[in-house]
Amino acid sequence: MKAKIVLKSLMVVALLSVGSFANDPGNLTKPSAKVQSMIDKFELEMVDFDYAKAKVAKGTRDGAKAVFVDARPNKKYKVGTIPSSINIPDTDYDKYVGQLKDTPKDKEILVFCGGWKCGKSPKVANMLKKDGFKNVKLYQAGEPEWVKKSYLEVDLAVIKAAQANNSAVLIDARPYAKYLQETIPGAISIPDTKVEELKGRFPVNHIEKVITFCGGYKCVKSHVVAKKLISMGYSNVKVFAGGVPEWKKAGLATTKSASKVKVDSKPKKPEFSKNGAKIGVDEGSIDGEWLYALIKEDKVPSYIQIVDVTSADEFKAGHLKGAINITAENFSAKELVAKFPKDKTIVFNCTAGGRSMDAWTKLNEAGVDVSEIFYFDANIDCKGNDCKIEVNEPLE
Repeated sequence: MKAKIVLKSLMVVALLSVGSFANDPGNLTKPSAKVQSMIDKFELEMVDFDYAKAKVAKGTRDGAKAVFVDARPNKKYKVGTIPSSINIPDTDYDKYVGQLKDTPKDKEILVFCGGWKCGKSPKVANMLKKDGFKNVKLYQAGEPEWVKKSYLEVDLAVIKAAQANNSAVLIDARPYAKYLQETIPGAISIPDTKVEELKGRFPVNHIEKVITFCGGYKCVKSHVVAKKLISMGYSNVKVFAGGVPEWKKAGLATTKSASKVKVDSKPKKPEFSKNGAKIGVDEGSIDGEWLYALIKEDKVPSYIQIVDVTSADEFKAGHLKGAINITAENFSAKELVAKFPKDKTIVFNCTAGGRSMDAWTKLNEAGVDVSEIFYFDANIDCKGNDCKIEVNEPLE
């Protein structure tokens, strides 16, 4: 009898554990209730990683089998997106949708954003449907899932910063003769046709950041090398799809022109705000690692007020300790500022950084003094006040 009771108890514990795991926001594998209601309302079909990967195909914009649309803010798109994607932020739809003016209305379009809790992708998908596009689907797991399983495409600003700071291995995937003619200074040559022969040149450390590039947006060679790196277990692989042509177009030095190009000299930004908040590299951002360390140690200064800009339901499910909730998208810039506590440094946060960035941008574009207003660029999953935080990489 005792054995049966013990076995039954163990089964109950196991079931509770499974249920707990399934409900853990850090392991979310389906849309949040709010996002699901939007998907249902707009009658949208979802696809998974394998489907999206097959549609990315060669990774180039000409070679992809569907149009990928990143619905996140432009800065998030520049930091890293699914290869071949174009950017149509939900908050700037009219400004960016012109990129699809020559796209047939029956062309398959896959929209994504910052993961299962992100409502930007269903919003943009619905706007596209209203504009007459008939084959619009969601890859709702989005960039957070993709980056764990594959490589990202990055903007010029990312490789420029990596080259200036010596913070990544740069790989020119073009033929060696092209490399010798002209390349990005500091890059090594691993042509896509010589990968097996030269793979010993790849970094020993499999978490080292690697950026591949070749002859521009139509060139598949950088994608071939990136895929090989992923297959070998490298976890931080990027492709600079613009390649050498975009680098030169920006007037940046190459091995051929280095002596002729002047180095940009930017004025040095202050390290801290007047109240004492450490300013991040990207405009409007708080230093993410600095704030994260304070949150972990429960030592967030009293002059900082964290403002969670998500919906009331999301905030109720979990939020950073000490945060207040103001759903920023529901208010004008003037209304939003009126809700802030006086004489505080305001730090916006959300679940993936997109909505907090939107809130800051709204205020900045309205001419509000944002010298003590910042956004926290991080992926944040909270259950109550128990939060898993991953600080996002800055653009520059």
